[in-house]
Amino acid sequence: MSDSDASAPDLAPDLALDLDDYLAHIGWVEERRPDLATLRGVHLAHMRGIPFENLDALRRTAPSLELPDLMAKLVHSRRGGYCYEQNTLLATVLRALGFGVTLLAARVVVGAADIASRPRTHMTLLVEVPGDPQPYLADVGFGAIGALLEPVPLKVGAEFEDAGRRHRFVQVPHRGPLELWVLEAHVGDKNGGSWDAQYAFTLEPYEHVDFDVINWHIATNPRSPFTQRLFVQRVTPERHLLLHGRKLTDTRADGEVHERELVDEGDARLVLEVEFGIEAPEGMTLLS
Repeated sequence: MSDSDASAPDLAPDLALDLDDYLAHIGWVEERRPDLATLRGVHLAHMRGIPFENLDALRRTAPSLELPDLMAKLVHSRRGGYCYEQNTLLATVLRALGFGVTLLAARVVVGAADIASRPRTHMTLLVEVPGDPQPYLADVGFGAIGALLEPVPLKVGAEFEDAGRRHRFVQVPHRGPLELWVLEAHVGDKNGGSWDAQYAFTLEPYEHVDFDVINWHIATNPRSPFTQRLFVQRVTPERHLLLHGRKLTDTRADGEVHERELVDEGDARLVLEVEFGIEAPEGMTLLS
């Protein structure tokens, strides 16, 4: 299930990846081994170390997915990125650490009544750990509170806890020869709540060039949600911060939620800098 042989030349010229800088940026100081503990640890550190943001798409500019540009933006500057950037970088790092990685394309189905009504626009990763027959789903680029914090085993019939969040997979019937997997996140407390679908995917491998096309479409199409309003996310052990347009939502680890509306452009820039660690490009309009 790995596309490492086919995709590595496009994704990861080793000289362009400064693994030391990347790991220092996300705060990972443990041993670098291709095992499950490393996979989980790097994934969680990446989630907490690099914010999700769509500032380039908000300017109708497709961000580069080339490794030198990803390093410059996500590691060496006060910026973040969205799924294609985040997961391309993580895939490159994991391959450098000795994991097998397959790029997958998913349909985001949060709030959708029909899975087939949503296009395949989200990048996620299928990861193989050497010596482990169980593949894992990894994803540091899903900008929602239902996102994975750690990789989870790709199997049906079990619930997984990843750094305090709960997920599971279900398979649903659809047209096509491959099984359709749906990632669900548990919403609510342990005594109640519901399982909400996040995204759906098959195990058909995608290539770097496929996401070049999808990235351009999502970042430049005026009907894309990422070109219409600000969308920023940051995860810490204590809270999940989401800025959607003018609305800032702070969800604490104990479930307490605080919300407020941004006042103006100055307020938006201050929130991005202080709460998310993001320096917005000069001259851009943040609020519609």
